[in-house]
Formats: sequence, structure tokens, C-alpha cells
Amino acid sequence: MRTFLKGLLIVFSGYIIIIFGMYLLQEKLIFLPTELPHEHTYTFEQPFTEFFLEAEDGARLNALHFEVENSKGVILYFHGNAGNLDRWGEIASFFTQFDYDVVVMDYRTYGKSSGKLSEKSLYNDAQLFYNYLSKRYSEDKISVYGRSLGTTFAAYVASVNQPKKLILETPFYNMADVAKKRFPFLPVKQLLKYQFLTNTFIDNINCSIVIFHGTDDSIVPYASGKKLSEKVLKENLNFITISEGNHNNLIDFEEYRKAIAKVFQ
Repeated sequence: MRTFLKGLLIVFSGYIIIIFGMYLLQEKLIFLPTELPHEHTYTFEQPFTEFFLEAEDGARLNALHFEVENSKGVILYFHGNAGNLDRWGEIASFFTQFDYDVVVMDYRTYGKSSGKLSEKSLYNDAQLFYNYLSKRYSEDKISVYGRSLGTTFAAYVASVNQPKKLILETPFYNMADVAKKRFPFLPVKQLLKYQFLTNTFIDNINCSIVIFHGTDDSIVPYASGKKLSEKVLKENLNFITISEGNHNNLIDFEEYRKAIAKVFQ
């Protein structure tokens, strides 16, 4: 019995250590930034302007503005959780082929952007960039696009403004929904400092919503995106399933390329 109790205590202690470690390290699991020196020069095939916006708390947020001649509008693009604008600028500029300008920003701690991470500050930063665009474009010319982690910021912005449309690529229902799938043995809802309640934001969105999700997504389960879509009125929703699509390769599928061209025709 004593040996059993000792073993039980070791297991329990290990479990507590895992919980404590998860709480302390969750930012490193959610956010995977790559920093860039301020003297770094971006190079892309599409014409662009680099700029910074300053948040209320003094954070400086780096962004790229791709512009085309006779644009039909602008896409505010919120990228995924890894890398920086060196990668995401190339990805976001893909949409200029549809005759849209594109603005993509780096979150705090990513690339050349500074500032302390918090859920509230990330939402405020997203709105800061929407405000930047709304001074240059009418809202019926602004489309908001979110990919992976960026889908929660895109949904937030669409919930408190009136953009033309919202496009979500590989979205999640909320952060707890994804974390529970990955760590089913942990009380993730109680541990998470970042809730990212996309499911709540989507209730307050009035514009049309397009969702892309791959059936083989190994990062954000297809079921999470599907559950999110079920909160949207059918007349406002276009849910596009990419059969065998994974998290980062939807652009490789003809179904995605045809559908996104139609979205921005």
C-alpha cells in the first residue's frame, strides 16, 4: 500500500508540474514569432509600402500595404501564428491578382513589431489597422481575411465594424476547443490566458462569411471550423470544404483557388 501511495503521489506531482508548466509556457505554444532587425529590407514582386502604426500603449506595429492600379477595394489580412512579414507578405500579396489592395500587419513581438502580448491588446491592434483603412477606403470596400490564429482577430474586427465580407481560412471555434483536442487530460479552459472566443464574435457579424477548411487539418481540426460555421445563418455563409486539405496547403488545391477567385471576382 505504501508503494502504491508513493507511486500515486509521484504521478499526481508530475501532473501538477505539467499543469503549472502549461500555464507558464502557453504563450510559447500559441505564438511562434520570428523577430527581424529594424534595418531589414523587405523584397516582394508586388509594389508595396512599409509602414508602422503606434498603439495607445506605445507598441509599434509593422505592416505592409500592397497596392494595385484601379483596385476594387482592400483586404485586411491577419496572418497565422508563426513567422513574420517576410513570409506573410508573400502569402498576402497573392490576393493582389484579383485587383485588390492588401494590408497585412505583424503582431506584437513578430518581425519588427514591438509591445507586450495580451489578448486585449491584440484585439485593439486589429481595430487600429481597420481604423487606418477606414480613413482611406469606405467600409463597403474593405474585406477582412483571417488565417488560422488570425481568424479570431478577423472575426473580432468584423463583429465591431461593417466590412464588405469576412473570409476565414482554417478557423477554430475558440482556443479552448482546439486545446482540448490536443491536451484532453488537462483542464485547459481554466488554464488558458488567451480565450480567443471566435464563436462569440461570429454571433455579432452582419456581413457575408466565407470559411475554408481542409478535412485533414492536423492543427485546427475540421470539426472545430465546422462547429463555428453552424453558428452562422445559412444565407450569410459559404462553407467550403477542401477534401484532404491540411492546415497550410489549401492554396495547392484547385477547389480553393477557384473558390477564392470567385469570392474576389
